[in-house]
Amino acid sequence: MPRAFDTKTAPFDRLTPDERAELVGALDIGYFRPGEKILEKGAPAEQLYVVLKGAVEEHDDDGHLIAVLGPKQIFGIRAVVHGAAGANYQASEESLVYLVPRDLLLSLIRRNPEFAVFFYTDISSKLAEVARTEKSGQGIEGVLRTRIRDARLRPPAFIEAAASIEEAEQRMSETESNSLMVRDGARLGIVTRTNLSKAAILTKLPLSTPVGECTSWALISVDENDFVFDALITMTRHNKRRLAVTRGDETIGVLEDIDILGLFAGNSQLIPGRIDRARSLDDLGVAARDIQSQVERLHRQGVKVREIAAITSDLNRQLFAKLFVMVAPTSIREAGCLFVMGSEGRGEQTVRTDQDNGLLLAHPVPEEDLARFRVEFQAALAAFGFPPCPGDIMVSNPMWSQTVDDFQDQLRRWVLTPEIESPMYLGIFYDAVAVAGDAELLARVKGRFIDLMAGETAAIAHFAKAIDQFPGPGGVISSIMATVGREEPIDLKKSGTFPIVHGIRSLAIEKGLTETSTFERIGRIAETGLFDEAFARDLAAAFGWFMELRLQSQLRAHLAGTTEGESIIRPGDLTTLDRDLMRDGLRVVKRFREIVRNHFKLGMF
Repeated sequence: MPRAFDTKTAPFDRLTPDERAELVGALDIGYFRPGEKILEKGAPAEQLYVVLKGAVEEHDDDGHLIAVLGPKQIFGIRAVVHGAAGANYQASEESLVYLVPRDLLLSLIRRNPEFAVFFYTDISSKLAEVARTEKSGQGIEGVLRTRIRDARLRPPAFIEAAASIEEAEQRMSETESNSLMVRDGARLGIVTRTNLSKAAILTKLPLSTPVGECTSWALISVDENDFVFDALITMTRHNKRRLAVTRGDETIGVLEDIDILGLFAGNSQLIPGRIDRARSLDDLGVAARDIQSQVERLHRQGVKVREIAAITSDLNRQLFAKLFVMVAPTSIREAGCLFVMGSEGRGEQTVRTDQDNGLLLAHPVPEEDLARFRVEFQAALAAFGFPPCPGDIMVSNPMWSQTVDDFQDQLRRWVLTPEIESPMYLGIFYDAVAVAGDAELLARVKGRFIDLMAGETAAIAHFAKAIDQFPGPGGVISSIMATVGREEPIDLKKSGTFPIVHGIRSLAIEKGLTETSTFERIGRIAETGLFDEAFARDLAAAFGWFMELRLQSQLRAHLAGTTEGESIIRPGDLTTLDRDLMRDGLRVVKRFREIVRNHFKLGMF
């Protein structure tokens, strides 16, 4: 029977063939009757348990069901590795369980670092080791295996061979391109800006000379379905910096060497130039689409979600600033400060969700200017793919676009005479970051907000109470792990990211912090001694892990052309290691909720 043991599931898939054979040869099988205790919390164990058949219940100290474990699921890790079980385990039906000897398990952990990562106690160490040993074909190898169609292709601009050099230069300026596809009947060539410069300056050809005379007719092409690797080889072999990209018999684009370089680091260094050069909303819309494509590209290359979010937020802010210059009347540009809030303000936005923005004015401006700006700014962002905010927290709402004096009065009402939505408004505003105009206006108002909240213990506690707005599924946060035949879907935002974001935000307000990033706030709060550095690392790691899983879910939804379920993930879709990381992350959230509840004495409300 032990020889039927599945060594292809995590973490046993990380063992070498010899180590797998050693493991299988040492296995035994235990039988447990319904209701029979297998392992008690705090007790050590001489074997690791892997469910073969039946079901095993995991309970906490109070007897609450945490999870029901089915075939191939593991328990007793802490009892074997650290000498004390983390929960109580008992058979819920007749169960057969593989028994892995403790001495062998510890030996395998010492010998095999990739196997050992599964048995670390803290999620930060687990994730660090997973990142170090990850060999999933990401990074440079992943980029080389990207299809050319997924690269940033420049649209082809055409001109006839009989056109003059002067006309070719004008055509390049009109199309903002550095090369043109030159037609001469059925023949197709390419001419670059460098070719034109050499013709006019070095060889002193008249500007009326037909552009065909300085065209390279040795045009090299690649198919859009070829790999980037193939394009690199072709460029090297033919000493070309540009290739024509074809779809069948049609030339659909131009691939330049700088575009391939952009793939290796993303193309974040190219997008700001496109934003800066934009002369119309259509131009800006192209840059907006580039930003979203950048998210998908960086994720495919294995870039950490924290870095993806930082890059994306920075590019979005540049986009908003350019849009502000384009559509804001002079009166608003001179007197206003445009700011973003929510995940955009915290620098944690990846795939676009909804708009969260506002406008502060140093003094009143003509009402017609303000009315037009409210409509045009919101409409442009919607056209760029930023959905309107369901809560109407946007520039288009007069509540979020007014003078500094009026907004400060509004803040005071939210703090001192709160209504049901006041905590939500305060939380969103606290994350605000200026992106265009006079940033001092926002700094002044946020300073006023922090002053208002100083010493307002009851108001901050009332604000912090929203941490329990979304209780864990089924009432017990860890119960979302797969149960036999009845797994419960996980809302990553409600169960994972929101409790961390809002709890840390509440503590940051109490401490009067000016940082907006959740990661930075965690570090600053740890410095105050509210929790130790080890827990701060675990909290930040759990937050990053939830962001990563949510990004994967969002990208799947995006590819499917829907926004439904973009925060939902099912445990059955996760690997064994990912499920273990999920459980560890949710345990960190559970502990953090308790810290916040105790700190603000939320049980009194």
